[in-house]
Amino acid sequence: MTYKYLQHRLRVFAPSLIGRVGVGLLVGLLLSSCRTDDPIIYATTYETGAEAVTSGNTKGMYVLCEGNMGSNKCTLDYLDLTTAQYHRNIYSAQNPTTVKELGDVGNDIKIYGSRLWMVINCSNKVEVAYAKDARRIGQVDIPNCRYLAFHKGFAYVSSFAGPVMGDESQVGVVYKVDTLSLKIVDRVEVGYQPEEMAIVDGKLYVANSGGYMPPEYDHRVSVVDLDRFRVEQTIDVGLNLHRCRVDRYGQLWVTSRGNYEEVPPRVYCLQQSSDGIAAVGDSLELSISEMCIVGDSLYYIGTQWSNELQRNTVSYGIVNVRSHRVVADRLTDAPELNNIRMPYGLIVNPMDKDFYLMDAKNYVSSGELFHFKADGTFDWSVRTGDIPAHAVFVDSSF
Repeated sequence: MTYKYLQHRLRVFAPSLIGRVGVGLLVGLLLSSCRTDDPIIYATTYETGAEAVTSGNTKGMYVLCEGNMGSNKCTLDYLDLTTAQYHRNIYSAQNPTTVKELGDVGNDIKIYGSRLWMVINCSNKVEVAYAKDARRIGQVDIPNCRYLAFHKGFAYVSSFAGPVMGDESQVGVVYKVDTLSLKIVDRVEVGYQPEEMAIVDGKLYVANSGGYMPPEYDHRVSVVDLDRFRVEQTIDVGLNLHRCRVDRYGQLWVTSRGNYEEVPPRVYCLQQSSDGIAAVGDSLELSISEMCIVGDSLYYIGTQWSNELQRNTVSYGIVNVRSHRVVADRLTDAPELNNIRMPYGLIVNPMDKDFYLMDAKNYVSSGELFHFKADGTFDWSVRTGDIPAHAVFVDSSF
C-alpha cells in the first residue's frame, strides 16, 4: 500500500472518518496495520447498572463493532438484559480456536432462524454462528461484501464485487446463499457499489451508491425479481444511495448521501404504484447515516460530511412514515447526549420503544453504548469495542 493510494481511496470510502481523525492519521494507521502483528483483544464483562429484565420477548442484544479498517479488530459484544451485564468480545471467548477471530471491519449483523449472520467487509466473508451463544458454524466467502437480506431460506448479500478500495468500474453483485448449506447458489449484477437491500412482495430492492466513482455517483435502485433472480428494472432516485428499509405500509425509505458539496443528502420514500412497481414519492432534505423504523416512527441520526467545511454536522430526529413529515428534530433532551462524540449506530426496541445510541468516539479506541428510555431519559452507558455500529436483538426463545 502507498500513501497516495490510501489517501485517495479514503476520501471516497470513509469521509465521515476523515472528518474526525484526518486523512493523514487514517493513512498512517492503515500503513502501520500492514506492518505489524494483529493485536490480541481480550473478553471483558461490565455491569451496566440497569435493572435485570426478568420477562418479555427480548433477552439481549448483539453489538457488532467494526474495528478500524486494516486493523483486524472487528469484535462482537453482547448485552445480556437478564443479568444487566455487557460482555465485550464474546466471539473470541466462544470460539478460542478461530484464527484472527472475526476479522476486518464488521458491516452488518442479522439473525435469521436460529443463526447469527455477520458481514465482515474487508475480510471478504460472511461469518455465521448460532444465535443462542455465538458459537461458529462457518463462513461464506464473498468479495467486498456489504449488507444482508433474507427471504424463504436464502440470504442475499450485496457486494462491491471487486477488491476493497479497488476498481471503480466494477459492477456490483448480489449473491444468493442457501442458509442451511452456506453455499452460494446464484448471483446477479446490479448497480455500482450496492449497499443496503430490502424485500417487498417477492422483489429485492438494492440501493446502489457508486461510492468509488465521485463525482459520478450511482443514483439508482435495482429491482430484482427473486423468482427469476434477475434485474427487472431500475428506479432513478438520488446520488450516492445507502440505507434501504421497508416500513409496515410497504413503503421503502432510501437515503441519499449527495455529493458532499452542492447536492445535499436526502431521504426518499418509494411507494407502490398501480402496477405494483415502486415509484419515487416524497423526499425530505435530511442527512441520515443510520435509521430504525418502529411502528409509524423512523428514528434517525445524521452525520453530514462537508468537503467545503471539512467537518461533520450531527443531527437527530424522527419522521412519521405515514404522514412523511418530520415530527421531532431530536431523540432526547438528556444532557448525556452531549457526551456522544460521533453517533454511529442506532437501534430501537420495537416493544418498549427504548433506544440505544452507539458512539464511535475517535474511531481508533473503545466506543460507548448509551441506553435511553422511551421518553428520552438517560439510563446508562457502557464501554464497547472499537466503532460500535450495528446491533440486533436476541429473542428469548433461544
